[in-house]
Amino acid sequence: MFVKHLTLSHFRNHVSTEISLEPGVNLLVGPNGQGKTNVIEAIEYLSTLSSHRVAGYQPLIHKDALSAIVRLKVSHAERDVLIDLELHRDNTNQVRINQSPIPRIRDVLGTVNSVVFAPEDIDIVKRDPSNRRNFIDQLLVQFSPRLAGVMTDYDRVLKQRNTLLKTARATGAKGSSLSTLDAWDESLIKFGAEIVAERLVLLNRIKPYLTDAYQAIAVTNNEPTILMKSSLLGAAVVDDFEEAELEYLDLMDLERITELFRNKLTNVRTKELERGITLVGPHRDDLVLLLGDLPAKGYASHGESWSYALALRLASARLLRDESRTGDPIVILDDVFAELDSVRRDRLASLVADNEQVIITAAVREDVPQSLQAAVFEVLKGEVTRV
Repeated sequence: MFVKHLTLSHFRNHVSTEISLEPGVNLLVGPNGQGKTNVIEAIEYLSTLSSHRVAGYQPLIHKDALSAIVRLKVSHAERDVLIDLELHRDNTNQVRINQSPIPRIRDVLGTVNSVVFAPEDIDIVKRDPSNRRNFIDQLLVQFSPRLAGVMTDYDRVLKQRNTLLKTARATGAKGSSLSTLDAWDESLIKFGAEIVAERLVLLNRIKPYLTDAYQAIAVTNNEPTILMKSSLLGAAVVDDFEEAELEYLDLMDLERITELFRNKLTNVRTKELERGITLVGPHRDDLVLLLGDLPAKGYASHGESWSYALALRLASARLLRDESRTGDPIVILDDVFAELDSVRRDRLASLVADNEQVIITAAVREDVPQSLQAAVFEVLKGEVTRV
């Protein structure tokens, strides 16, 4: 898959931008703050309905506008698809595919696949569990677009359930007055168990790709793997960002996961009422990234952490290439080469060069290895010019 043409209207700092891109490597170059990342962010948003830079879509709309438009023409297997996305501050967002409206904005998922490498990827390895959950969930919705709806339903139920728990804590509710909470429990279990199961299936699929990618990009030869620590197991109850004490979950049977979820909710009901918050579910799980027998977080060097982060994205791209119906994902490297030493730069360049389309942003053209022959575009003050 590759992007043929991109139109941006009042998207970030792009008031009116038209870009015709090429198969192969495309390089967007210009000083920081001029709008390079905004271009690739538009492509990313159509792939995942999320951004690696902000939560929500409101920041994507130009500060002086009420709406933004992203129009993308992509090509796969000699077939073109035109996608029109309208983002509104005060009205419902809309999407059209080949000029036909689609019922829900999330129905666009699966039409465009992309993998974004960005400096923020180091946080997947080094920082909070939320970074690792976001990584796996963004990949998951590209493989199984319907799960975006499941995640939305889960978040809605979680919010309602937390509201009930806070009210119960404040009023001291007991017995039959908690029957409404029981009903929300069933919805939380239904949606949450499916998310947990699908995460585990995807982790199992990506592991061999991760091993190959890490050994191709890293300077030292270590064995990477991913495990899931789950709040569904054991007696421990921990706050988000506290990874200790959770146990590893490796089964993928939905019925068994549902049973574990229900039992753990029953066991922690008293603690949840005391604290007024939901303590169990996929929103409290974590992915543990291992190098050998040690967690990369806290033990890996800065260089090893970068290798791991790159390997996660490379593995994602290879998995999408092999198993998605749209073939090669659009590989996006957002100012990544500036973060790498010369060895990793050259290795990364060789690993992405054969992708159907690669889009690179760089403040300094010399940061990009010369082996990547590219169509070059200059970006200044929200305007893009072919060089």
